[in-house]
Amino acid sequence: MTEGAMLAPHATPILSPGRVTAVLRILVLSTFVVLLNETIMVNAIPRLMREFEVTAAAAGWLSTAFMLTMAVVIPVTGWFLQRVTTRTAFGLAMALFLVGTALAAAAPTFAVLLVARVIQAAGTAVMMPLLMTTLMTLVPPHDRGRVMGNITLVISVAPALGPAVSGVLLQLGTWRLLFLAVLPIAGAMAVFGQRKLVNVGEPQAGPIDWLSVPLAAAGFGALVYGLSGLGSGDESSPVVPPEVTTLVGAVLVGLFTWRQLALQRSSTPLLDLRALTFRHFSVALGLMCVSFMALMGAFILLPIYLQEVCGLTSLQTGLLLIPGGLTMGLLGPQVGKLYDRLGAPRLVVPGAALTALCLALFALMGEETSPWLVLAVHVALSAGMAFVFTPVFTSGLSVLPPPLYPHGSAILGSLQQVAAAAGTALVISVMSGRTATAAADGADPTNALATGIQWGFGVGAALGGLTVLVALLVRTPPVPEQPVAPEAQDEDGTTTDKTAPTPI
Repeated sequence: MTEGAMLAPHATPILSPGRVTAVLRILVLSTFVVLLNETIMVNAIPRLMREFEVTAAAAGWLSTAFMLTMAVVIPVTGWFLQRVTTRTAFGLAMALFLVGTALAAAAPTFAVLLVARVIQAAGTAVMMPLLMTTLMTLVPPHDRGRVMGNITLVISVAPALGPAVSGVLLQLGTWRLLFLAVLPIAGAMAVFGQRKLVNVGEPQAGPIDWLSVPLAAAGFGALVYGLSGLGSGDESSPVVPPEVTTLVGAVLVGLFTWRQLALQRSSTPLLDLRALTFRHFSVALGLMCVSFMALMGAFILLPIYLQEVCGLTSLQTGLLLIPGGLTMGLLGPQVGKLYDRLGAPRLVVPGAALTALCLALFALMGEETSPWLVLAVHVALSAGMAFVFTPVFTSGLSVLPPPLYPHGSAILGSLQQVAAAAGTALVISVMSGRTATAAADGADPTNALATGIQWGFGVGAALGGLTVLVALLVRTPPVPEQPVAPEAQDEDGTTTDKTAPTPI
């Protein structure tokens, strides 16, 4: 099927700008809560190791299991979001997150805490595609850049605040505060959301291909797990080598892809890959994957460098990285407005170049580098990211017809997880190898680690250079003409201007 092929019609609701704003704010604030939880445990790992008497490799499963669950659940959301109402999807996501958070707060053993993190991740995996799909459905194309920029502010700040918030809470008391503090906020958002949220679009009944579900779960799960294992160094000796797990995962993902292509011709696929036939979406997807590989590797290396080489505490590290997250978030709305005026290429290419330059500067840093210089470069890196991600997400999803919004969001989310795991595995493997080589050559442990980290950042810089090349292929999709519908009645009977910009 070629780009722009006809698909089944999709019911788009007629809501006033005020109601659209209310729906998006509910979803954005709820997404903020669940994303904050994703990074809030970063500083708690040493304390959990002592309390539950587990190794660093075992404690790392609290993050690995979260990422694996996201990789397994997100591919199914494309099918799921088309077959349930917005309120049902929101309620399920928040219910899973609340159950997981409550269970984690009361966890008597490490195994229970691990299960709780899996339940939390399942809720988070539904929330992000739900937000993106709803945005693309409700917001007209000419206004998406600005609205996406405002949403970027929230979803960028949440992960950046996680380590700092965890550092403060851990200073106040037990690690259980990390979950007890989030629980009432998430509960309030769930209750408020169920009262105020309206359904967007009409659910479409359809069969599910039960063979695709285990193929997606096993394929994406094994691929992300194997890639994560490739970057774990020699900390553990798994029964199945990570190379084998990665290969098995890649084969299963290939079978899943083949199955979806076959279903497109005769039935309903679990994940509709016709989204990939739209060139703008495919280019945006490729740029996002390469960018995430580079940036996730850098984000893994930075805390190691700041704590083990520069000698900062975990709280100091978290506080030092906050300005970068705030920079990306605050720039989001401005970049969104510029996208609506200038288009994608004029923003994405300079942003990718700045990102590559900052990654190269990180590769030059050593033991004597001032943390203030690290702060400055990290802020510049975050600014470059803002000029890349907001236009890429907006231009990529905008070209899809409404029936493919859930599937496009699911494809984007699934490959984000794979790219993040691949980037982490690559830079950690290079860092570990070069650190061992430097130590064998007589370098002291700190100097050897600094050398390994420099090589890891060098890999990120090379990926950044590739990002610039892919960015040159980005184009701004044409904005379709808006239908003239100056007046319509909302549910309360008031008359509103449907052409007014969405005031979020």
